Amino acid sequence: MKPKRLRADALAGLTTSFALLPECIAFALVAHLNPLMGLYGAFIICTLTALFGGRPGMISGAAGSMAVVIVALVVQHGVQYLLATVLMGGLLMMAFGLLRLGKLVRMVPYPVMLGFVNGLAIVIALAQLEHFKSGGTWLSGTALYLMIGLVALTMAIVYVLPRLTRAVPPALVAILGVGLAVYLLGLPTRTLGDMAHIAGGLPGLALPQVPWNLETLRIVAPYAVLMALVGLLETLLTLNLTDEITESRGYPDRECVALGAANMVSGLFGGMGGCAMIGQTVINLSSSGRGRLSGVVAGGMILLFVLFLSPLIERIPLAALVGVMFVVAQQTFAWASLRVLNKVPLNDVLVIIAVTIITVFTDLAIAVLCGIVIAALNFAWQQARELYADSYLEADGSKLYRLHGTLFFASTAPFLNQFDPANDPHQVTLDCRHLSFVDYSAIAALKTLRERYVKTGKQLRVFHLSERCKKMLKRAGVAHD
Repeated sequence: MKPKRLRADALAGLTTSFALLPECIAFALVAHLNPLMGLYGAFIICTLTALFGGRPGMISGAAGSMAVVIVALVVQHGVQYLLATVLMGGLLMMAFGLLRLGKLVRMVPYPVMLGFVNGLAIVIALAQLEHFKSGGTWLSGTALYLMIGLVALTMAIVYVLPRLTRAVPPALVAILGVGLAVYLLGLPTRTLGDMAHIAGGLPGLALPQVPWNLETLRIVAPYAVLMALVGLLETLLTLNLTDEITESRGYPDRECVALGAANMVSGLFGGMGGCAMIGQTVINLSSSGRGRLSGVVAGGMILLFVLFLSPLIERIPLAALVGVMFVVAQQTFAWASLRVLNKVPLNDVLVIIAVTIITVFTDLAIAVLCGIVIAALNFAWQQARELYADSYLEADGSKLYRLHGTLFFASTAPFLNQFDPANDPHQVTLDCRHLSFVDYSAIAALKTLRERYVKTGKQLRVFHLSERCKKMLKRAGVAHD
């Protein structure tokens, strides 16, 4: 690798590590955990997925979506059950990748992707507002004005610096520059150390201290399944977004295996579970981080912060990190989706809006699943409407129906409505050259149609079935001439 590329990845990784710190600490606190568990998880998961994953440039760590999933488990059963859950969740993620199910992400429609991106951008921005509070109340007076001023200064540096030079990541310059200004001027603003003290030692290897029996499995399994689903979904969608930004191709199955293994190692070393983090990934990519080294540096720096650099890192102003994350939210939001709202079909607009809103008010997994269901139902409705028949009276007095479209559960009623058994001649022919049979509902519809003609004493002949359709009908025991 060229020295220039190595330097770019190293600086991008350093920048990303600063953005990882407050997020991982905040997510650990949300889950009622020691902040070090979030940092250990970030170090392990970020480093291992960067080394062995299928998408260089993507950043993984202790994510907020995972924290929301596990908070009830931690409150009810304690930290050791969480670690057992992280182990089992990692195993499920690995199985998902080994079974080569990563390709299922292709089933996510583009409007759902846009809603996912927009929703997460809003969530990232809203999460920063918590830093404008102290002790649960909003800042006011000088403290508020100073916070706003430092955030604005950080954002200005990030936006303006690329016009002057691209030698260093603008986010890194903004964080260090604002931090140095606050220190030298002695400005009274909140710092990272006000969130939590991050000094610690190396994580130790130990099995979770839980009874290894069926009762533990009953407690852990539901959370592990949910954790795996949420983690895989967020990771695969972030992988798709990274592919678009970098105009390159990642390997979803490999990423799933690496993520699962990283979660298992995190659980064994006392860390939180995690997955891809879209905000930190955008920071890494916008800082020119494209290789595996950027993720390795980001993860490694987290450990160095904990072991050696905590006195310095804890002095970083929260305002600088908030400013960077506001820029990330702005860059993550798909503004182009707003410009095309009046140019795309209404159903796609509804999917984008629905997924965005559900992501903000519930969680990612529910939002994406709802979006897929809405898109699938709309697709089924459109396909059902496109089924039609041409009918002709033949010279011998028989009638020919030539069907066009797809016969499946949503189009069986329109299919049956094309025919008139009571008034049709004695001999009726159904030409299926342009008709596709998809499911058992299609077979049942054909069987029902044949029975209707039999009841009227008439004969229905079916021609030009595809080989696949013939096999389906034969397996179901339906004659097809």
